[in-house]
Amino acid sequence: MNALAATNRNFRLASRLLGLDSKLEKSLLIPFREIKVECTIPKDDGTLASYVGFRVQHDNARGPMKGGIRYHPEVDPDEVNALAQLMTWKTAVADIPYGGAKGGIGCNPRDLSKSELERLTRVFTQKIHDLIGIHTDVPAPDMGTNAQTMAWILDEYSKFHGHSPAVVTGKPIDLGGSLGREAATGRGVVYATEALLAEYGKSIKGMTFVIQGFGNVGSWASRLIHKKGGKVIAVSDITGAVKNPNGIDIPELLKHKEASGSLKSFSGGDSMDPNELLVHECDVLIPCALGGVLNRENAADVKAKFIIEAANHPTDPEADEILSKKGVIILPDIYANAGGVTVSYFEWVQNIQGFMWDEERVNMELKKYMTQAFHNIKNMCQTHDCSLRMGAFTLGVNRVARATILRGWEA
Repeated sequence: MNALAATNRNFRLASRLLGLDSKLEKSLLIPFREIKVECTIPKDDGTLASYVGFRVQHDNARGPMKGGIRYHPEVDPDEVNALAQLMTWKTAVADIPYGGAKGGIGCNPRDLSKSELERLTRVFTQKIHDLIGIHTDVPAPDMGTNAQTMAWILDEYSKFHGHSPAVVTGKPIDLGGSLGREAATGRGVVYATEALLAEYGKSIKGMTFVIQGFGNVGSWASRLIHKKGGKVIAVSDITGAVKNPNGIDIPELLKHKEASGSLKSFSGGDSMDPNELLVHECDVLIPCALGGVLNRENAADVKAKFIIEAANHPTDPEADEILSKKGVIILPDIYANAGGVTVSYFEWVQNIQGFMWDEERVNMELKKYMTQAFHNIKNMCQTHDCSLRMGAFTLGVNRVARATILRGWEA
């Protein structure tokens, strides 16, 4: 089942639990606006190349729309749609005043030079500048884009609208980016894990962790878990996998990866089959990489007691069922990885106020939001007698539905 089907299914289940009116349910699913633009740029060799850019703006009942822009060869309109919708529920779960959006350009960023990427980004911005904005739609980086991409969007947008640092988040610090943004998703994952474990009278210290994915989210989560006394016993990424039953020295592994660009031949652990990683013996499993990694093939063999979904949609609905029957506790992606968008919100707030915070304040506020959201989800679970995933979905959908009704959606 793909991301769109799974998101729609979770939405429908939540809507049933909440007893939403069928007309309201239908109207909540329909995106507010879908944009498709042709971006033609001169390549470095003088030839012309054309790329298709998308932006799906799903819902703005609770505030401006928010979501990433990805540069990827398979930017599929259906997937962009699902991710835009997911952002609507995610921002509502975190209780930040945004709706959902998502966008991208169908291109392979690895095949483009830096100057070609800059031209492409600027043309895309020219085509959508009157459809995004500080109080309309605030893009952010995603797969294949980064702080530099945001800087180009900011510069191009500002040519039309005057200096507007709050039009994008995930910017370089020098252009109004927030301290703590880089680590935010990984740090949020750790705060979410702490909130969940506390519910069971446990803490990170002394627990064993397996982490799939060692990019931005996985490496920050590992670093912070290690620092808090958790034992990270296995880690994998696209280059390979490492295990050490006594706990991997994460700072050393980070140095090794920085130096060699790979997890292979790390002296502080043994290499292992990356496919074995997900079914490795541990207390807490954190998938931080791709969607759909836990499916009906491997779910029955998972030995973790807790799964923290740092990736988007890592658990197939079929795996979800198998794992729930086994009594595995799954902390859903819609909450677990909301640290990134929460600190994006802090960045936007700082830009609008023209007053920047120190990193300590950013992290303190993030902890407050993540902890509060967890308790709100638990309350929904008790009210509707449901899983954490449904608790999160009912919380998010209910907030958007209430805002929609209060604004008068039938008029």
